[in-house]
Amino acid sequence: MKKILIANRGEIALRVMRTARQMGIPTVAVYSAADTRAPFVRYADEAVYLGPAPSSQSYLDMNKIIQACLDTGADAVHPGYGFLSENAVFARKLADANITLIGPSPEAMEVMGSKLAAKAAVKEYGIPMVPGTDEAVRDVEEAKRIAVEIGFPILIKASAGGGGKGMRIVERAEDLAEQMERAISEAENAFGDGAVFIERFVNSPRHIEIQVLADNHGNVVHLFERECSIQRRHQKVIEEAPSSILTPEIREAMGKSACDVARACNYRGAGTVEFLMDDKLNYYFLEMNTRLQVEHPVTEMITGKDLVAEQIRIAQGEKLSFAQDDLSINGHALELRVYAEDPLNDFLPDIGKLEAYRVPVGDGIRVDDGYEEGMAIPIHYDPMIAKLVVHAENRETAINKLIAAIDDYRIAGIATTLEFGRFAVNHEAFRSGEFDTLFVKQHFTPEKLDRFNPEDAEIAAMAAALFSENIQQEELLKNGQHMAGWLSRKGR
Repeated sequence: MKKILIANRGEIALRVMRTARQMGIPTVAVYSAADTRAPFVRYADEAVYLGPAPSSQSYLDMNKIIQACLDTGADAVHPGYGFLSENAVFARKLADANITLIGPSPEAMEVMGSKLAAKAAVKEYGIPMVPGTDEAVRDVEEAKRIAVEIGFPILIKASAGGGGKGMRIVERAEDLAEQMERAISEAENAFGDGAVFIERFVNSPRHIEIQVLADNHGNVVHLFERECSIQRRHQKVIEEAPSSILTPEIREAMGKSACDVARACNYRGAGTVEFLMDDKLNYYFLEMNTRLQVEHPVTEMITGKDLVAEQIRIAQGEKLSFAQDDLSINGHALELRVYAEDPLNDFLPDIGKLEAYRVPVGDGIRVDDGYEEGMAIPIHYDPMIAKLVVHAENRETAINKLIAAIDDYRIAGIATTLEFGRFAVNHEAFRSGEFDTLFVKQHFTPEKLDRFNPEDAEIAAMAAALFSENIQQEELLKNGQHMAGWLSRKGR
């Protein structure tokens, strides 16, 4: 590859660019009006303006991105996650323009982009699946018959869905018609596809996913699991690797299943196979995400593998340089997604300016972010500010390190999930490992964060702002570097 265009923004754009630079590959940023002064734009070797802030006029405009490749001579595109990262139409347009997508084939995207098609593809491999339908259901009476057969409660799910959209839990037959109508309507509005199917609702569900890598030469490996059960609105907030509940035997079985899912769609690149696990440690295939995951850093921390570098090498046609037996788990890693959200107000997005912004530094601490002090959080995109990641020799030490890092993180001007993160990882249910995807519903109320004095918070913000005025960013970096060159925070 001569040059890579990153069809994304923020922290993931920076993260990809840093690995590309380490590999000696020039990069091109594309940006919207909202991101004119963003760090990722400055860090890139070249930058191309796409258009106004709305993503439909910038980061989702395929033709503008392809033209940017042609204008700059970029012969490859890394899509990051979100936006066009799982769009088969975009993948085909790139191929037609003789531009390499650092990702899977459009055919693999299409198969795994539909939950029903994915279930059909993996069926011959004997991978465990939640009891339910293999085809879309639209008739309410048929749905009632199936629901009675598999047993209530059931889950209505959008085939093309994600992020909890088009999903409804139904506990009684008399509620089925209304909830099914809502799920179909939401799926049509969100995805343009109203197909829904029915599954048995798994009690005390845990969300566990397996990272896989596959090359173009038939080699497939897994890089162990990530526990992603701490969620709000069916979206992840805290992830860890490895899971605290998997035995070596279950880990091996889940890893084999994940590799088989990749084989079922002739996958190439980095992908994630998601599973649901019940309270008896039975696991069931959910879906495959055909891209790099937000939470990939915890896997990198415990394996020592740079997943973006592996993506690039695979896209260049190289064979995987390691086999399954070469991989092992080293220590424990945790990630907190630092969102501009207010946990005291049902995690609704918060907007404003980063009046004070200082990240924690130290051994085993990694911060992937895309903002600087004084920047505003745009309303047009996902409200994630950063990913705070820690690594330690064991889970307990990692939890304590994350709490200390949260305490050292200084953000003023907007509400964030930092306080919620401290509450969650310090909760007895999390520390003991006895939690599931219902953690927020079962254990969290806004009042549980009202333990600090607002006056103290204001003083802390003022101190952080004063610190900002007197200490230059370069001096801060001198006193504490981020892990292994991951975050060279000074752009060119």
